[in-house]
Amino acid sequence: MIYSMTRLLALPTLLLFLVGCGGESTEVAVAQADDTSTFYDLAYKHGDVEAFRFSLWDNLKADNRCGGCHGEGGDETQFVQNNYNDAYDLAFGLVNLESPSSSEIVSKVENGHQCWSSCDDNAGRITDYIREWAGDTNSTSGVIQFDTPPDTAPGDSKSFPDLPGVFATSIYPLLVDNCADCHAESAPTPQAPFISNADVAAAYAASRDKIDLDTPANSRLVVRLRQEFHNCWDDNCQANADEMQAAIAAFADSIPLTEIDQQLILSKALMLGEGALVGGNKRYQNYQIAFYEFKEGSGSIVEDTSGVLPRLDLILSGSYSWVNGWGIEFSGGKAKGSTSSSQKLTALIRASGAYSIEAWVTPTTVTQVGPARIISYSAGNDARNFTLGQTLYNYEFLHRSSTTDVNGEPSLATADDDEVLQATQQHVVITFDSFNGRRIYVNGRDTGDIDPSAGGNLADWDDSFALVLGSEVTDDNEWNGKLRLVAIHNRALTPAQIEQNFLASVGQKFFLPFDISKYVSPSDLESSYIVFEAEMYDSYSYYFSKPRYIYQGDGESLDNVAIEGIRIGINGREAKAGQAFDKVNATLERSLYDEETGQQLSRLGTTIPIEKGMDFDEFFLTFEVVGGDTNPFIEPDPVDSGDPVDNTKSIPEIGLRTFDEINASMSAITGVSMVESNVNATFETIKQQLPSVESIEGFLSSHQVAIAQLSIEYCNALVENTSLRSSFYPGFDFSASAQQAFDTSGERDLLIDPLLNRALGISVATQPDPAAVKIELNSLIDTLTACGGSCAADRTLTVAKATCAATIGSAAMLLQ
Repeated sequence: MIYSMTRLLALPTLLLFLVGCGGESTEVAVAQADDTSTFYDLAYKHGDVEAFRFSLWDNLKADNRCGGCHGEGGDETQFVQNNYNDAYDLAFGLVNLESPSSSEIVSKVENGHQCWSSCDDNAGRITDYIREWAGDTNSTSGVIQFDTPPDTAPGDSKSFPDLPGVFATSIYPLLVDNCADCHAESAPTPQAPFISNADVAAAYAASRDKIDLDTPANSRLVVRLRQEFHNCWDDNCQANADEMQAAIAAFADSIPLTEIDQQLILSKALMLGEGALVGGNKRYQNYQIAFYEFKEGSGSIVEDTSGVLPRLDLILSGSYSWVNGWGIEFSGGKAKGSTSSSQKLTALIRASGAYSIEAWVTPTTVTQVGPARIISYSAGNDARNFTLGQTLYNYEFLHRSSTTDVNGEPSLATADDDEVLQATQQHVVITFDSFNGRRIYVNGRDTGDIDPSAGGNLADWDDSFALVLGSEVTDDNEWNGKLRLVAIHNRALTPAQIEQNFLASVGQKFFLPFDISKYVSPSDLESSYIVFEAEMYDSYSYYFSKPRYIYQGDGESLDNVAIEGIRIGINGREAKAGQAFDKVNATLERSLYDEETGQQLSRLGTTIPIEKGMDFDEFFLTFEVVGGDTNPFIEPDPVDSGDPVDNTKSIPEIGLRTFDEINASMSAITGVSMVESNVNATFETIKQQLPSVESIEGFLSSHQVAIAQLSIEYCNALVENTSLRSSFYPGFDFSASAQQAFDTSGERDLLIDPLLNRALGISVATQPDPAAVKIELNSLIDTLTACGGSCAADRTLTVAKATCAATIGSAAMLLQ
């Protein structure tokens, strides 16, 4: 295939990017595509030039990559000049087709030479381009490559106990006293991590990866105070850091050292970061115009690494947290680009007339509505170019065109009965082109849902909108969940391309080569390895998979060597859970060994709980059999179950409504819909603070705080809606002053009786007498109207809301 000006001139506009040799954008403008001087249709002087052109030259010739200096008229070696026959001759001296990662051009970028985004990422991409040129169409997907790992024996270690224990009396009091204004779910503006939660177990879980048990001074909780001066509580950061360090040291001193069992057959030890990055299957990204991998891991900026200028970087705000292994989790926050940088989306997508939005998505729940905005290019609740959203179990695709309205409606949604959307990690792609219209793909497959509108065109797209992830640009319709990759393409990806990107997977993966040479290759040390693929699965666990034998010596691979009972160790002991490879029973055979991928021992995968965090957890393997060495695994003695349970203990006859039942009950009492925007936003924010089990013995004070918040929001929606309140409170005069509206008992009854009639009697028979409840509510009204004639004009509405909230937020609603 040869790209000709015929195709280019068919596009009404293109972005013309002027960049300096340093790679930074100096000007961005939209121009007509009427300049043919820089495009050639040359005859290839031999076939390898064609491979060079479509692998390396096409990908690096742009001014914002290598073309600014190494292109036509550049001062440097012109290996991406317009004449690709001549460029081929120059590029050939800069690459190593036998070992692409050793190429001079790769080494220079790795060392910081004019990277257009992350130098490591750019070097990896160029390596893939060279592999493609060399004819390796699978890139690095099948080849297991790694350098000799560190020679580290598993060491004795301290591990976090399962329960908070001494944490609750050492570190936790400092966190609660000094950090709860921000780092608690009940804070006015909650900010992750929630290290000061009212629930000490939750605070402990959030704090563990901020604590270094071996060197307390290196703990993130200490560094934030000592080096970064983060919200020191009495203006003496050094003293505060010392206090925090002492508390962590006291906690660490309470934890006994876990000593390695010397009877075990042990591999060498590795930390996750000491492994080799997995190249992965090659993604299809020829038409990517915005790309987010969330590799930053900290800070408030998500970088656009597509290489297409201007960079559409996103600014994070609200409640969010970085997910280990590349990702971001929204819990009331968003990531938003500027309207000026977002203009490239309109320019490039309107020019092609087609686009795709691709993301790896993990919704927090299947109860989000709105639709909740996962990815949106919009101006607010009523105007957009496109939106990928969630409504309960459905993905929803809103899209502006000549056949839909300015809000992208009617939308295309997955079928209710299919329940395609699940609260687990999914690869989601939405595509549009004028012939096929809209389509939705989940995990590589077309959902089969039919676009209710014809294809249409994109002439009406508005370039004043902004790209946003996690909510609407106006902070409405928040979506809670994790994103681990987002890509925008100005083409409709084909089913094959979508499946290719699904199979390429997502996240930062490592090859972990565990050295077992001393058991099987005494004359050729550091040559035999059991290699796992490992990654940060989420913020709580690692994922280990695909163990295989790899030989890196100069001789031949092992033959007729038994490998049985593999277990994963972490921080000096075998992991308590996740031992999915303990049934491995394999024989290493030379006839089964592949020079590139070794010999696979299992197709299984498993999760291992995080203990200290990626930077501190140390892994090793144990075996029941390796060659002639054996150490049969002995099941530990069963845990003493203690005294029999006293089954004579009485069971309460009443229980609590759970979070979803509370929400539904308040909606039924007030007549306010659960999807009302402010009500739904409040519910999604405080849902985890509401009861999750029916046992009344599990009731916490934090539950009542959340119930009060939700009841206030429901009553606010009821009273502010003139139609709803007229129906709910017939005869009550909301326009009267507080002094007049509540002057007599009859007038008060008009407000109180409808509440009692709807809220009482729906739960248990032992509720208080309505007359007693009325006395309490009248007392509340007396307090709120004590201002008399000097009350504010809106005091009547305020009293109505307070009376309503006190009633529906009481035990009358909660108990069942």
